Amino acid sequence: MTQQTTTPGQLSDIELAIGGMTCASCAARIEKKLNKLDGVSATVNYATEKAKVSYPPHLTPADLLAVVEATGYSAIAPSPAAGDEDTTADIESDDRDREAASWRQRLIVSAVLTAPVLAMSMIPALQFDNWQWISLTLASPVVVWGAWPFHRAAVTNARHGAATMDTLISVGVSAAWLWSLWALLFTHAGMSGMRMPFDLFPDGEADVHIYLEVAAAVTTFIIAGRYFEARAKRQSGAALRALLDMGAKDVAVLRDGTEVRVPVSQLAVGDRFLVRPGEKVATDGVVEDGTSAVDASMLTGEPVPVEVGIGDAVVGATVNAGGRLVVRATRVGADTQLAQMARLVEDAQNGKAQVQRLADRVSAIFVPIVIALSLATLAGWLLTGHSVTAAFTAAVAVLIIACPCALGLATPTALLVGTGRGAQLGVLIKGPEVLESTRVVDTIVLDKTGTVTTGRMELVEAVPAAGVDGVDLLRLVGALENASEHPIGQAIATGASQRLDPQLPDVEGFTSSRGLGVAGVVDGHAVVAGRPGWLAQEWSQPLDPHLARVVDSAEQEGRTVIAAGWDGAARGVLVVSDAIKPTSALAVTELKELGLRPVLLTGDNERAARAVAAEVGIDEVIAEVLPADKVAVVERLQREGRTVAMVGDGVNDAAALATADLGIAMGTGTDVAIEASDLTLVRGDLRAAVDAIRLSRRTLRTIKGNLFWAFAYNVAALPLAALGLLNPLIAGAAMAFSSVFVVSNSLRLRRFQAISTAAVAAESKVAISTST
Repeated sequence: MTQQTTTPGQLSDIELAIGGMTCASCAARIEKKLNKLDGVSATVNYATEKAKVSYPPHLTPADLLAVVEATGYSAIAPSPAAGDEDTTADIESDDRDREAASWRQRLIVSAVLTAPVLAMSMIPALQFDNWQWISLTLASPVVVWGAWPFHRAAVTNARHGAATMDTLISVGVSAAWLWSLWALLFTHAGMSGMRMPFDLFPDGEADVHIYLEVAAAVTTFIIAGRYFEARAKRQSGAALRALLDMGAKDVAVLRDGTEVRVPVSQLAVGDRFLVRPGEKVATDGVVEDGTSAVDASMLTGEPVPVEVGIGDAVVGATVNAGGRLVVRATRVGADTQLAQMARLVEDAQNGKAQVQRLADRVSAIFVPIVIALSLATLAGWLLTGHSVTAAFTAAVAVLIIACPCALGLATPTALLVGTGRGAQLGVLIKGPEVLESTRVVDTIVLDKTGTVTTGRMELVEAVPAAGVDGVDLLRLVGALENASEHPIGQAIATGASQRLDPQLPDVEGFTSSRGLGVAGVVDGHAVVAGRPGWLAQEWSQPLDPHLARVVDSAEQEGRTVIAAGWDGAARGVLVVSDAIKPTSALAVTELKELGLRPVLLTGDNERAARAVAAEVGIDEVIAEVLPADKVAVVERLQREGRTVAMVGDGVNDAAALATADLGIAMGTGTDVAIEASDLTLVRGDLRAAVDAIRLSRRTLRTIKGNLFWAFAYNVAALPLAALGLLNPLIAGAAMAFSSVFVVSNSLRLRRFQAISTAAVAAESKVAISTST
């Protein structure tokens, strides 16, 4: 999606889609070039492949595109016309799908061709007559076609005076392959019956050595890393698509008294449309006819439906849970609350600080040094009177030993093992950018509904009046509410069924008063249930002092109270509440042990929030927060110097999840929250958040350990290669060993144990021992 707006300071904002970036240093280079323009402020996000640019009136979007293209990358500014959001998101998704598919194809073909080359080169017993020509035939497509993206990027970077890891990969692979081709064509290495010995040190007869297996293996390993990276990036636009998919697709518009079903995109402000029970409200509007309860939980995260009637506002994508409504559209397209939330999510994602991988950060220095060292090695050997083959052997060994195979595997292998183990434990980690935040997070913001609590209304207490049987209270009121479609009524009916006989009595003469209560005849009793004031005023059934105290106490705790009566008198009250999850208090304790400061965030009233916070052990509470203000709360905490993690599950949490330094979504929540987050907890257990942070920190430590040893290996081996003490074949084997070491180190993550899993197992053992 691309927006172009004008700010009061006469700066225009535009969002460009960038193509051709291969690492974080590419994004930094584009950003630097754009910011050199007078009056321009630009940020380029490698993960989302977008540039957000503010530019003055004397520049045009064409000028910005020209700068990006002059830097060696492609840029487009899709049409910002209303209604193009779906198309833009689909195009971006298709592009990422094609990118991942392209890397996958290269990986499969390269791996199949490389395996026999490695086997023949590293195992002398497999070297039959003319085996070297078979190796050349198999390795050449890998080096030319498989490594083509690296060659192309290296040429582009060289054209602009830059060098990245792509440069080193391209130069190293090309040098190994070209040397092997020269040896096969012009020395006896190409003769039938040639056998390649496995010597520890070069002996000056370099023409008997070819390095096709090194060229093919390096290419295949790096392609694997790029494929894993592309597969993760493919999900970057899913949050926006999930938001847009939430809305209704078509709507019944009333025109001249007739229903006409049209696509939602054809709605105009002022149109009157029909919303039947169970349907989504097509767009933001005002109710002109009918009454109902509207379930807005997907947008607000709050479980209690909102009663609406004539003159009340409704929001697009909410669900009509009750009666028939006629709504007049007040906002359509990009002006709706759903579209505004989509923009919030996108802005928050693009505004995240870039986390550049260590390999990319040092490449600007590491790559030129290696190339210069290789050339210096070649010149040094020639100037000291050694043969051309010996000099070239040492120079090639320098390039091969420096090829960043282990560097390329350091992040994706640890991430792959870590995310795989996380998936087994119900934790989904979205990418390497996420992990750095888990190490420095000091504050964790917990959304109340659906995160600390279940997000579902449940019957928690039934208090009969003096002389009334509690069973009669549950049976009669449960039967009455069973005829209601209201979620509170359904919670009471479900609670009664669970406590009594699942078969509740039938109801006769059922009636419902919007937002007040219900009435009907059950087993010959005229039963009413609803707000205490409604019973007192409408039915002359006031509560006695004891029941009034129960109501006051429950409401102070933020619970919902339904008064009930029959045969002309109030007979009891039923308390309904969004119940706290049984594991939430333990999870809060474990989060504190990780050094995190928990904060409860909710749109509920202060009293209800304080009651929940006290029960689970949270001291800091931020209550009565509107959905659109959750981002502001996270930003305020960040301005206070805190590094903030956010746990939520609703659409209203999505932008805050993306704004936080670490976004954690409950998998039991909406797709939008899940896609906007950095970590997703498949289970609804808050203790999984503890496991998510622990696993992420362990994975980050593993990645950093991998990178350290990969660099240490290069630093230690480069002098040996330059001094001619390292055969290029040994260099290739050492390079392969470094990769094995990195993979083995990453595999240790498979032994990670979750606290929540251990706790569940312990609880099960206790239960078994108790029962026996």
